[in-house]
Amino acid sequence: MQVDRSDKEIIVRIPIGLDSEKLQSVLDLIRYGELTSKSTVAQEEVDQLASDINKSWWLKNRDRFIK
Repeated sequence: MQVDRSDKEIIVRIPIGLDSEKLQSVLDLIRYGELTSKSTVAQEEVDQLASDINKSWWLKNRDRFIK
């Protein structure tokens, strides 16, 4: 992996062999940070949204874990 910085951006070069799902998870986390960096939403609202998302995810994926 190679990281280059300039005044306006950071460029990360990643080898092709990296697991695409793991890469997508990292990119999602970076995007989340970018989107929420200037947010003024209350922590309670964030917690409720996270809870709703987790419940939704579990309903869609529980069969993968419980057989």
